[in-house]
Amino acid sequence: MTIKQLHESDRPREKMIRLGARCLTDAELLAILIGSGNDRQTAIQLAQEILAKMDNSLPRLAKCDIQELTGSFRGMGPAKAVTVMAAMELSRRIPSQEMPRRESITDSRMAYRTISPFLTDLPQEEMWVLLLNQSGKIISMENLSRGGVSETSADVRLIMHKAVSHLASAIILAHNHPSGTVRPSEQDIQLTQRVQKAATLLGFRLNDHLIIGDDGAYFSFADEGLL
Repeated sequence: MTIKQLHESDRPREKMIRLGARCLTDAELLAILIGSGNDRQTAIQLAQEILAKMDNSLPRLAKCDIQELTGSFRGMGPAKAVTVMAAMELSRRIPSQEMPRRESITDSRMAYRTISPFLTDLPQEEMWVLLLNQSGKIISMENLSRGGVSETSADVRLIMHKAVSHLASAIILAHNHPSGTVRPSEQDIQLTQRVQKAATLLGFRLNDHLIIGDDGAYFSFADEGLL
């Protein structure tokens, strides 16, 4: 059976137009993104299979890359996978835009709310820096690296260059641990110390270094008295 063979009231697109997006199941919403199924499944059935493979966890789905989707599910070509990943990325960015960019970052919770959408549910490590003016307001947020802290830690100069070129008065570092744990590694600690020392020499502050984990968990070097 194809989507077109379903009663109109059961077709995801028509149902969304009639009742609104909130009345659709996760599988129905995913089916709209997928658009079509394969020679054995409707788009809804394919969406249900994908979600079942992800333990019905949207955060787990958000961690998938294009290769995992195209390689694991019949009928999921690159175009469909890209559409799903684009939707996941847009949803990830919403919280960061709900906080006014001109609001001062006064504590770790505000910093977490600002940066976590960019560092949550990622399959690889990334490091970002928040560049702040004298009032603690965000001048810019910059991605420093993808793939692991080890690549970033050797290039403190890049972090310093970002701060100096934006005339920042303070910075906040943040990176994620795909494993979900927020306990800092020895490498994390050493990087923080090196950045703090370099920032002091150049006349600005390292306000915090956040490690982002799963389910809203994070570690703050400032809160733990490590700065």
